[in-house]
Amino acid sequence: MIRNPILPGFNPDPSICRVGEDYYIATSTFEWYPGVQIHHSRDLVNWRLVRRPLERKAQLDMRGNPDSCGIWAPCLSHADGQFWLVYTDVKRYDGNFKDAHNYIVTAPSIAADWSDPVYVNSSGFDPSLFHDDDGRKWFVNMQWNHRTESYGGSPKSPAFDGILLQEWDPATKRLVGPIRNIFAGSPLGLVEGPHLFKRNGWYYLTTAEGGTGYDHAVTMARSRSIAGPYEMHPAMHLITSKDHPEAVLQRAGHGQYVETPEGEAYHTHLCGRPLAPQRRCTLGRETALQKCVWRDDWLYLADGGTVPSVEVPAPTDAARQDPPERIDYRFDQPVLPEDFQWLRMPEPERIFSLTEQPGVLRLHGRESIGSWFEQALVARRQEDHRFRAETVLAFQPDTYQQVAGLTHYYNRHKFHALVVTLHERLGRVVTIFSCPGDFPHGRMSFPVESGEAVPDGALELAAEVRDNDLQFFWRAKGEEAWRPIGPVLDAGVISDEGGRGEHGSFTGAFIGMLAFDTSGRAKPADFSRFVYQRLD
Repeated sequence: MIRNPILPGFNPDPSICRVGEDYYIATSTFEWYPGVQIHHSRDLVNWRLVRRPLERKAQLDMRGNPDSCGIWAPCLSHADGQFWLVYTDVKRYDGNFKDAHNYIVTAPSIAADWSDPVYVNSSGFDPSLFHDDDGRKWFVNMQWNHRTESYGGSPKSPAFDGILLQEWDPATKRLVGPIRNIFAGSPLGLVEGPHLFKRNGWYYLTTAEGGTGYDHAVTMARSRSIAGPYEMHPAMHLITSKDHPEAVLQRAGHGQYVETPEGEAYHTHLCGRPLAPQRRCTLGRETALQKCVWRDDWLYLADGGTVPSVEVPAPTDAARQDPPERIDYRFDQPVLPEDFQWLRMPEPERIFSLTEQPGVLRLHGRESIGSWFEQALVARRQEDHRFRAETVLAFQPDTYQQVAGLTHYYNRHKFHALVVTLHERLGRVVTIFSCPGDFPHGRMSFPVESGEAVPDGALELAAEVRDNDLQFFWRAKGEEAWRPIGPVLDAGVISDEGGRGEHGSFTGAFIGMLAFDTSGRAKPADFSRFVYQRLD
């Protein structure tokens, strides 16, 4: 069986592509660098991260991108002997404008170096590239309307102004021909995330609707002509949990169709798994996969209805390989372990090094936690509702402006951090910084005030999350007993629904290491290991 979610933790907007016996899923990474996660599978049951293709400054520079901006909704496809990746780099979130720029990169294989980006347009986000069987290529994206009146989309949500279609000329690398608004969406509104495919002479269009929250849905339509008109699916929505609050997989929407070599039908979608009592999805938007069937040239979930299932039949009898309960990361290689990312920065040598001090990850303290430019924060996804993380830190601050430690992080308004710094009276201390969703000011609180004085030498720091609760711990290196510090904090605020609430942000929770030095002296902090352990 396929057990959902197949990609746990922050892995939204899954675009799926099959090449022979190999399946690939590309997911959004927003402000986290390098851009786009690509996972691989041979059986649809077991998936492994194999590539983050947007990895150099010429491809992606997100310095200054606000929270929840950056890389939205990539589309991965294969045609003409190469892979094509289409993506948006969003430069603004709040207000009437998005400033969403769409690009295409290509590569002969997933593992190869991907090309420099080719600019396509900026009319809206969630672009997709469809390779027709006659050799022509078509580019679709939602159209963003900064006004309050709708032109081609839903009056209910005029900013989401329908799905645009235009031909892409690969020879000249530009859009050609007329721009057509081919689909206004359903009455649910907020139409986005378009993907086209063709079967039995029909062009099928799947879109995401209802926003990224609990009304999310995959909507389906079809036409004999790629330019429309498109008729709506008899059930309107192929996948949604919006009317079923009891379903395990909530916020279901935004995905793509794929067939096995034998013609079996599947469809990806994003989802969330809320925690009681506040229904906050602390693991962000995850990737799931549903078995489908065809009836009367329409696609339906194999289990019936529209509600996604946790377990669905796999095309093979492959055994599920569960991830290890504990991963002990060492920093003894010249590259980061593949699970880790950082924020926005295309010049990572400015914020960290794995070679300056052998055997450690050295973070160079730059701008403050929450900066949109140069922030030295290296972290991995939270993939479990209950987990423990540990790290070993060597750090000797000269001023209170120099800080390093362990953080449970979502964005600049939602984080908790156990940090080492200097206090004028107490000397070197361990203390807590907390920002539980204070928007727009981003003010921190200090649950243990000045903190606790700590001895010289390396310190071990730990965070233990159990559903909605977070407890920090510390101990001097070599000590046996861990010392709890501070109160139990609200881990549930490190979620899409925390702070501003639903639609205020939509990425995911990370756990990792940080350093900053607002004196401008770039004080280094050395981390010699990092542990992530699933609990219970």
